[in-house]
Amino acid sequence: MTEATIERLRLFLIESPIKMARLQGVGNVKGTVKRVLIELTSSDGVIGWGEAAPWEVFTGTPEAAFAALDIYLRPILLGKSVRRIRALMAELDRALVGHAEAKVAIEMALLDIVGKSSGLSVADLLGGRVRDSIPLSFSIADPDFAADLERMRKMVPEGNVIYKVKTGVKPHREDLDHLETIRKEFGDKVDLRVDYNQALQPFGAIKILRDVEAFAPTFIEQPVPRKFLDVMAQLTAALETPVLADESCFDRRDMMEVVRREAADAVSIKLMKSGGLFEAQAIMAIADIAGLPGYGGTLWEGGIGLAAGAQLIAATPGISLGCEFYMPHHVLTEDVLEERVANRGGHVVVPDGPGLGIRISEASVRANARVLAEA
Repeated sequence: MTEATIERLRLFLIESPIKMARLQGVGNVKGTVKRVLIELTSSDGVIGWGEAAPWEVFTGTPEAAFAALDIYLRPILLGKSVRRIRALMAELDRALVGHAEAKVAIEMALLDIVGKSSGLSVADLLGGRVRDSIPLSFSIADPDFAADLERMRKMVPEGNVIYKVKTGVKPHREDLDHLETIRKEFGDKVDLRVDYNQALQPFGAIKILRDVEAFAPTFIEQPVPRKFLDVMAQLTAALETPVLADESCFDRRDMMEVVRREAADAVSIKLMKSGGLFEAQAIMAIADIAGLPGYGGTLWEGGIGLAAGAQLIAATPGISLGCEFYMPHHVLTEDVLEERVANRGGHVVVPDGPGLGIRISEASVRANARVLAEA
């Protein structure tokens, strides 16, 4: 039997309006977000979709991801087997350093094709489900805190109880006031977390974080820049609140170093950091050995990336702290799916169809596309 091969690749650099500005510590976003969508077609006519969602202050630019896919990776992909995913991903790594977002988009699309061809979901291909839904975390990052508070008043009664407050952007006193306001209004009904996105400098960080501990956060995410891993270890040892590593952990080597130095109590798993769903599972395998739970983080993915992340978490027991896959429902004014991935009772419901379990709206893709490349 002849193996199906990659016959066609189309790329879309899309720009989507967002409903609110986002203050994120290392960088802010307002107006629109850009990302790259990839459509692969196999020689037997099956189509798979993937998404690259870089952020220039975090991993790279969408334009660079587009160029990596179009110029450097396209010649390698065309004609290759759609089923030999690990071998192809290794070849891409040898051909081009970095560009994790571009590579994970390819892997998503290949898994989507193989899943559709076999009638299996991506979660099935990754080992089978351990969960059918994932607790959803919404980030309190609007420059207008009152607007976020009003959102909470609507979301909490609907079952959305996890909120991650972006801190370190505004003055410390203002951060404390916001945390106090949330606790006074919602009490223990909400699972409160804080995320500094590397905003603090090592000098004086411990005093600031001890102030924050008074509000009983579930974890404190990446308080200092990633290069200060020894400081992360000191903070992890000194604080009662668990410390979660995000920017300090991109790949398996980073994860091993975090474990070796005891530099965190938990880890954020982001597909755009890891460069692959298989790689994300490998990172979590190391974390599992050390007893560190995972959290499903994101950058600016829409519904395609969200679906892939949900499939990953569904099949990965250690990613047990929920996910922040709120962009398509709460921030993007329009997504590219015919039907959004369901949110129900404060949870993301993992799609159960074959492949990624989603359907793409070609009209929405083209309406948001700024650059198109196809061959």
